Amino acid sequence: MSAPAPSPLAIVDAEPLPRQEEVLSETALAFVAALHRRFTPRRDELLARRAERRAEIARTSTLDFLPETAAIRADDSWQVAPAPPALEDRRVEITGPTDRKMTINALNSGAKVWLADFEDASAPTWENVVTGQLSLIDAYTRSIDFTDERTGKTYALRPDEELATVVMRPRGWHLDERHLTDADGTPVPGALVDFGLYFFHNANRLLDLGKGPYFYLPKTESHLEARLWNDVFVFAQDYLGIPQGTVRATVLIETITAAYEMEEILYELRDHASGLNAGRWDYLFSIVKNFRDGGPRFVLPDRNAVTMTAPFMRAYTELLVRTCHKRGAHAIGGMAAFIPSRRDQEVNKVAFEKVKADKDREANDGFDGSWVAHPDLVPIAMESFDRVLGDRPNQKDRLREDVDVKAEDLIAIDSLDARPTYAGLVNAVQVGIRYIEAWLRGLGAVAIFNLMEDAATAEISRSQIWQWINAGVVLDNGERVTAELARKVAAEELADIRAEVGEEAFAAGNWQQAHDLLLKVALDEDYADFLTLPAYEQLKG
Repeated sequence: MSAPAPSPLAIVDAEPLPRQEEVLSETALAFVAALHRRFTPRRDELLARRAERRAEIARTSTLDFLPETAAIRADDSWQVAPAPPALEDRRVEITGPTDRKMTINALNSGAKVWLADFEDASAPTWENVVTGQLSLIDAYTRSIDFTDERTGKTYALRPDEELATVVMRPRGWHLDERHLTDADGTPVPGALVDFGLYFFHNANRLLDLGKGPYFYLPKTESHLEARLWNDVFVFAQDYLGIPQGTVRATVLIETITAAYEMEEILYELRDHASGLNAGRWDYLFSIVKNFRDGGPRFVLPDRNAVTMTAPFMRAYTELLVRTCHKRGAHAIGGMAAFIPSRRDQEVNKVAFEKVKADKDREANDGFDGSWVAHPDLVPIAMESFDRVLGDRPNQKDRLREDVDVKAEDLIAIDSLDARPTYAGLVNAVQVGIRYIEAWLRGLGAVAIFNLMEDAATAEISRSQIWQWINAGVVLDNGERVTAELARKVAAEELADIRAEVGEEAFAAGNWQQAHDLLLKVALDEDYADFLTLPAYEQLKG
């Protein structure tokens, strides 16, 4: 291991946490500092490049596969590295934040993989950032347990062979960690903090357990961003003296620009790649964000009307499967976000049927696995993939050579026969306010109306309000969507919440703050790239 470098990072504006010295040790912070010095300047350049590309999309209202990388797409000889044994079978993956209870429940869930989430399912309070790392360290050393103070119920890990394999998701490139700064006062990117602390503390430990440091990479917008991650992995493995290729990364294809660079993304990460994932809600958010001024043909209908059978969504997912299997990578399907009701079995029956149909479709399309948000959905998804896979760990041999997706197919939004509705506007406001309020309390994964919502669903909610206003959309009831209508619906929702939760709970919450923030990011003429950027400025802790 390299000697710790000088100029250590400073922890600023953060209350000391129990056991934080185990995570924020001098050697660990030296490693994060080394990552920061070496890679943050390139991160900054790539964020600037995102803005340039978005300006080009605003000018042309189109996207295409990159001519400068055509040779990579045409070269049939290259493949990604073979999957390690722990990632051969990924037929069901459960997602969730890294609090102690969730850590135990997810590892015990029966899923093959747990996406341990420091990103959209976690509000980045300093406590969540540090204690989430402790949860994973304690899980690998089997020193984790949890007792629910309210119910007295205790939680403990099952035997090692029954536990899910962990694939950790750090924050996206756009988010900084304000509590960790260098000597100049510059904050370290959250991605490098999350990755660095996890890798430093757990890489060798995971190798001893027969697994390795595996990652999900979020919000990637180009193959150049994938190249940056690959360089981070090479540097990190050298720093700890770990064999090159030990890291494995699955990239979420959850931006419209990344959908045009799937092969190039796999190529850049080929020694460390293990697959791509269809992150459906962020993908819709990205379409709205990038084509928000592209006119009526890019207007998305109600979020819940955009199913995975929509032609442009079929193009996206089928291209993903074909691309992955052509290159020997896993194709992982989208999220089943339903949260079972303990009171209404009829709601469960209908929802379970929809989940089953969704997972059956993915398995039949060639996906090698899929996501669920709740342990009760693991058996449903497992059954869908078991039926197709049998004893095989995956179906990467299904090359889907029948798939032929053209550039225009991915942005054929007007191929969907659905229009925005008043109920859809109300739902966007409801989800937006309720999610943001919980996020400001430090919760990133929130059950709202029997769905597990995270930052991606709040992003699509506020983006659709913005888009419908700026496109002058007329709803099914004849009303035009205006800022005034959005304010009226938001005021009514705030009054309904006050009546629902009671005056005391309303006053104790962040409801007015959440209402105001939603309207700011939904109504401002200057569209905020990410809701979490202004929200982070208001996040306590």
